[in-house]
Amino acid sequence: MSFMHDEAWISKQLCDLKEQHLDRSLVVYHEAGGKIRIGDRTYLNFSSNDYLNLARNPDVVAKAAGALSSSGCGATASRLVTGTLTWHNELEQRLARHKGYQCALLFGSGFLANCGTIPALVGRGDQVFADKLVHASIVDAVILSRTKLYRFRHNDAEHLEQLLKKSGASGRKLVVTESVFSMDGDLAPLKDIAGAAQAHGAMVMVDEAHATGVFGPKGSGLVRELALESLVNIDLGTLSKALGGYGGFIACSGPVRDFLVNRARPFIYSTAPPPPVVGAALGALQVIEDVGGLGAQLLTNAAAFRNRLQGAGLNTGNSASQIIPVMVGGNSETLAISKKLREQGVIGVAIRPPTVPQGSARIRLSVTLAHSREDLEHAADIIIAAAKSEGVL
Repeated sequence: MSFMHDEAWISKQLCDLKEQHLDRSLVVYHEAGGKIRIGDRTYLNFSSNDYLNLARNPDVVAKAAGALSSSGCGATASRLVTGTLTWHNELEQRLARHKGYQCALLFGSGFLANCGTIPALVGRGDQVFADKLVHASIVDAVILSRTKLYRFRHNDAEHLEQLLKKSGASGRKLVVTESVFSMDGDLAPLKDIAGAAQAHGAMVMVDEAHATGVFGPKGSGLVRELALESLVNIDLGTLSKALGGYGGFIACSGPVRDFLVNRARPFIYSTAPPPPVVGAALGALQVIEDVGGLGAQLLTNAAAFRNRLQGAGLNTGNSASQIIPVMVGGNSETLAISKKLREQGVIGVAIRPPTVPQGSARIRLSVTLAHSREDLEHAADIIIAAAKSEGVL
């Protein structure tokens, strides 16, 4: 039998993963969001990115239903063929205004936005300077671009400056970071990073997947909160976290948008996002702008929850957002704590390598507006007790 048809190696690798407590499997749920029912029991779900509790908001659902009713299930073509509908045009204009940029461009997901944008902007002979903890999609995008990758120490603008100084003058340079890091919940020193990039003629791209909807005026993100639009060339966001739906986008200048329309392969060669998905995003933006203060409320609740956990002696790293990691270290211990939480009605998924560095397994907790203050107090009691039982405290 040829190697192509021999799957024994796959089974061996799966066994190896299991021995290291790194195997994963799918769990099917009937609902999504920060508070869900499983059977006859309601669970507090701290592994949802529906930060503002908009995924099932009636106004958001109604807007999605209206788009479905008027324009159907799918766009039926890529954007450059006949897939650009009035829904796409309206959402891109709204996102550009929301982010404070001239233009915006939709992608099928945040992953696709990164994998489309970075290889279009840089290639062989160019250089990317990325924070060591950036999302996997950014790393994959750099690999696709075939450019040279330099990793600067996490949130260390001085190290970035050193790497930029050593890089020489040849080729284009692109600095990439997240604004709110997805596994640690800490914030990038964006002013220092953008300043270093500007001093060395580098473009700047900031992944705001976990900041959009939460930080900044009316949830416009950390880039806008810090008034860095003129220094950040690409502000990337998703529609699938605080906005409660699905999809990704970039906010940028007119020339950058035009260039990506012609060069970003995931944009060019993918069917356009479906009308109901676009409608849901428009509905979510409307709620965020009409209600106001949702992000600030979320951050206040998250700070109180984090303080409670820290007060009990738990290590939550440098979290300064709605994402709060409870650092454990070992894979088996983290899985045991996750299991104990679930038995008590709290869902906190164990995050293990390679998603996070070796030896830094954790329970990643996402606070959402579905969680009341009473819910957070109750959950904190359960988390602290579970950590004690596994010797983390």
